[in-house]
Amino acid sequence: MNKDTVDGLLKAMLESAEGVSDLLFVPGRPPLVESHGRLLDLPIDTPDSTLSTQMVDQVADVVMNATPRLLADLEAAGSCDCSYAVPELARFRVNIFKQNGQRSIVMRKLATTVPQLDGLGLPPIFREMVREKTGVILVTGGTGSGKTTTLAAMINEMNHTQEVHIVTLEDPIEFFYGKQKAVVSQRELGKDFRSFADGLRAALRQAPKAILVGEIRDRESLDIALTASETGHLVFSTMHTISAGQTVNRIVGMHASEEEQQARQRLSETLRYVVSQRLIPKVGGGRLLVTEVMGSSMRTRETIVYGESENKTYNEIIEAGSTMGWHSFDQSLVKAFAEGLITEETAITYCSIKSRMRRDLDNLKKANGTSTEEVNSGLKMSAPEPPPAPVMRPRPVVPQLVMQVTE
Repeated sequence: MNKDTVDGLLKAMLESAEGVSDLLFVPGRPPLVESHGRLLDLPIDTPDSTLSTQMVDQVADVVMNATPRLLADLEAAGSCDCSYAVPELARFRVNIFKQNGQRSIVMRKLATTVPQLDGLGLPPIFREMVREKTGVILVTGGTGSGKTTTLAAMINEMNHTQEVHIVTLEDPIEFFYGKQKAVVSQRELGKDFRSFADGLRAALRQAPKAILVGEIRDRESLDIALTASETGHLVFSTMHTISAGQTVNRIVGMHASEEEQQARQRLSETLRYVVSQRLIPKVGGGRLLVTEVMGSSMRTRETIVYGESENKTYNEIIEAGSTMGWHSFDQSLVKAFAEGLITEETAITYCSIKSRMRRDLDNLKKANGTSTEEVNSGLKMSAPEPPPAPVMRPRPVVPQLVMQVTE
């Protein structure tokens, strides 16, 4: 199988449904596309309509293009990360991994244009974040929650508004920033630096005002990121945590017990913002981005140093800081419900404290003079019901592509 055959198959998969975000290749299953958070099969012309191990291996070989680093990573660690492009169609972030001794592939479709804060519907406080001069700003959330996209929008904002040098350390490079006021030096893991820790050390000697680290994965990267912020840099990064409180606890947990107090003190002095985000079902189909934002204040710093107590939690601190633009997930959900963007069921499913969410929604409905039934009925009338599943578009070219693969 050659690159043209793989590119044709990827094109057919992207065009098979609306809102395709991921492509999956797993032996024994048909090619899979993720559309608005749901996996859908793409029918292919094989005896059992599934991919063979050999076919998945051939796709992986084309994507890796015999790159020594990727082959070594796959052999040593059982997985490797890279990027792949179909000219004039799409770019992908790719993870090739072994499961049950066989290769599988997940390809995340990347946006073709650099995102903007307004385009993502992010609150005004995000513009305040990029005006910080020092410290650490973390964007957190689960896999596929859009962390990289949010960070890209923030770097793009800096690129258009500040005359500074920005260094990005990415795995892989997902967006290419044009020439604006800033100078953005983009470096890719494996090609331009060996590890995030090595890249961070080098970045400190490259005269940046801001550094973007794709992900803080270990204690070493964390320590260097904190050092960078302490020496006059603004550091952006991501973590796989789902709330501000969990983020602080994860960072503290990276240190030994005898180092905990020092770690808490250091973090309290350098952490500027924690943004947590999730994608939730939206009325009428698709998904809605909801965020939680915690900034730095005297109460925040004190709680980081001494830990949460019964009368002082991160959630309470966040909601008390609403005048500064901070907000909790639950506040974001109530706002989305009030605007008719999500249903009551969605708000309760994704909230942090269900009993309080029910109370807040009831108060909102009473203030509007409506009942639960009337609100839900109004939501159904204001937008079409989402279909049971995204509609697949038949692609007659797919069987031909697969026949070429199996020859």
